[in-house]
Amino acid sequence: MNLLEQLKKVTTVVADSGDVDSIKSLNPTDATTNPSLILQAAKLPQYQHIIVDAIEKSADNIDDICDQLIVNFGCEILKHIPGRISSEVDARLSFDEQGSIDKGRKLISLYQKRGIAKERVLIKLAATWQGIKAAEQLEKEGISCNLTLLFSMAQAIACAEAKVTLISPFVGRILDWYKKTENREFYGSEDPGVKSVTQIYNFYKEHNYKTVIMGASFRNINEITELAGCDLLTISPALLAELQSTQGNLLPKLSSNIDQTQSKQSEQTLDFSNFSWQHNEDAMAVELLSQGIRKFAADQCQLEQLIMTAFKLKQTN
Repeated sequence: MNLLEQLKKVTTVVADSGDVDSIKSLNPTDATTNPSLILQAAKLPQYQHIIVDAIEKSADNIDDICDQLIVNFGCEILKHIPGRISSEVDARLSFDEQGSIDKGRKLISLYQKRGIAKERVLIKLAATWQGIKAAEQLEKEGISCNLTLLFSMAQAIACAEAKVTLISPFVGRILDWYKKTENREFYGSEDPGVKSVTQIYNFYKEHNYKTVIMGASFRNINEITELAGCDLLTISPALLAELQSTQGNLLPKLSSNIDQTQSKQSEQTLDFSNFSWQHNEDAMAVELLSQGIRKFAADQCQLEQLIMTAFKLKQTN
């Protein structure tokens, strides 16, 4: 078997893409999107009809059109996967708890209008304190959440205490930061991104947290194979294809088979002050969280410009 076939036996494989055609060809269980991926897909000619449909369903409100577009792409992807789609809240709401709650509810409502049950959707939010608190409320309403841009143990603990469904720690971006900061290469299990996810995974299993972990943002297939056995891994189409074309033996590196009689609740209870201090002590996490929010917000603005251009063109025609 190739590496992808073996990986699917020990980990739920998720496609990290807005490109429906790529997803169709790789048969993942779930899929994730973000503003950057939706922007990339929206530029492709084969998906222009999805933009037109969003415009027609939303009159002339740019915010409504963007939300409808996200849902339209999600619905198209869901036709080709058996599991769930992650759809992201506007990054500009990352520090707005109520705004994030309202947006999450709205996206779920738009999916339900298309006949998609909320059980097939994960609302994706940045793992700021406000994003985590918004997710905590949405989870109480039966809306499952995926907390993204996660880089620190403080973020991971706060998410687990909030009982969110899933977290997405970013492996490759952590590697990028340490390579730049320390001016050297990292390999195998010494990859800082791999070490971060492994630490979180083991901590969650030790403390019997129900939140599951989905490693994300990979730079190479070695990072993926080092995390074989993780609950889920979300992988770009290019790396999925590389795994599919690579032969070899894949050994699970992570396992949830711990003695449950030894599990215990975390001794840490994070309020806003403790969370902020602990997160602030991790320079990498502080920098990458802020950087990620800015990047997703900038891509959201570009997406809005693309939609406005399409809207004006439609009016002209």
